Amino acid sequence: MTSPYDIEEIFPDDAVRLPRRQSGNSPQGLTVTLLADYTLRARAWLPSGAIVALLAEAGVSHAGARTTISRLARRGVLEGSRQGRNSSYRLTSAAALNLAAGGRSIVAAAAADEPWDDRWTLIAFSVPQDEVARRRELRDRLRWFGCAPLYDGLWISPHDLTDKTKAQLAELAFGAMTVFRARHVELGHSTGRDPLDAWDTAAITRHYEDFLRRWRPLLPDIRASRITGVGAVRARTEVMDTYRRLPILDPRLPLRLLPPGWPREPARDLFAAVYDGLAGPAEDHVRAVASRFTTDPLTDVRAHTVADMLVGLQAAWEPTADRTGSPAGP
Repeated sequence: MTSPYDIEEIFPDDAVRLPRRQSGNSPQGLTVTLLADYTLRARAWLPSGAIVALLAEAGVSHAGARTTISRLARRGVLEGSRQGRNSSYRLTSAAALNLAAGGRSIVAAAAADEPWDDRWTLIAFSVPQDEVARRRELRDRLRWFGCAPLYDGLWISPHDLTDKTKAQLAELAFGAMTVFRARHVELGHSTGRDPLDAWDTAAITRHYEDFLRRWRPLLPDIRASRITGVGAVRARTEVMDTYRRLPILDPRLPLRLLPPGWPREPARDLFAAVYDGLAGPAEDHVRAVASRFTTDPLTDVRAHTVADMLVGLQAAWEPTADRTGSPAGP
């Protein structure tokens, strides 16, 4: 069975090419996470020197950090400005919208269990074997939408498709897809396949358990304010990087279909406790680093919370005057 875990894009989008996910923190992925965590609320500018310094604390060389900034600017993720010899960067509007939507999807996925009408969405498609790129993109999109392969060429989801999802699939399928919404007919244990078998629930449980084991021990230190500075930024970045994969691995299946004690809610609560609990000290450190490279006020450099992501971070953006000057280089 095709694994639902091979997700290469956390936030797929046509308008901006965000970095592909890799094992561990790639410099580009780390840069995007750092900027999203501390500048997304107001699309704040950060001096390039501050970005380089923050990446250095995560083990990225100065040369590697400047190359990363340059690449992200070319990909349309960052935009730059220069004042004299000093350059600054911020997320482009397209990247910010993409990240805000992705962040909301991540935290909303583990919200209260939604009512279910016992009907499944079935997506049948036929794409020629030699069209490898098209097949791969279609499958990646289906996984992002919470679907999984019940059989080769037949993917399912307990959720109905939104108009946006339908439009996106239509662009990829080119008439080679049919979508149904129907109830499952039980044929007995010896015949047929249960729709839930499309997901490896045991493997998803192990991912949740690994997350809970990794982060629960930090809670006493967080509550006692013993994690500050570099440690707070690093832990907050890592908990986001690990948690944001879980809602994709567990695509909001109705709880009554899942084993008792499904760990979706405990994992979300633990993520919120770590991410929100470290917001203050992590924000203080990012501002302290940035202050070494600018005399401008850094009030727009703010850490957001899980509740902020759920509401929608783009709602907090205020029109800001763009800086003037020549295009910046790293």
